[in-house]
Amino acid sequence: MTQAADSAHEGSELISFRIGEQEFCVDIMAVREIRGWTPATPVPHSQRFVKGVINLRGAVLPVVDLADRLGIGVAEESARHVIIVAQIRDRIVGLLVDAVCDILSTAEHKIQRTPDLAGDPMQNFIRGLITLEGRMISLIDLDLILDQTRAEAA
Repeated sequence: MTQAADSAHEGSELISFRIGEQEFCVDIMAVREIRGWTPATPVPHSQRFVKGVINLRGAVLPVVDLADRLGIGVAEESARHVIIVAQIRDRIVGLLVDAVCDILSTAEHKIQRTPDLAGDPMQNFIRGLITLEGRMISLIDLDLILDQTRAEAA
């Protein structure tokens, strides 16, 4: 494929971030802002992966511990953690991650399917894999992060 044809298929800009030793990314169009860690106020009877709520310029939004949601542990939040404020459907949500890494551009045809690994709860939230400069980056489908049906099945 020529470079001109390849650039014609360029379609997505993504923000990559790290949780533990793994790298993930989300569509940049969903990201509203990136903030340093702000202590969240716990909400009784909320989902276990919801750290609580924060006040963002007068709007109260939930903060999701993305590590817990993906089933790879629970974040021990610190000043080094970051909250990615994202719009998921009609809701604004904070996603707690370890660090934001990069802004990536990729073409849709470069996103590979995830291998079918039965019993891997993280696979329920991954839209595909991107290999870039020796890195393996999992593309998260944000629509599935708040999907309660998946939460119960995972």
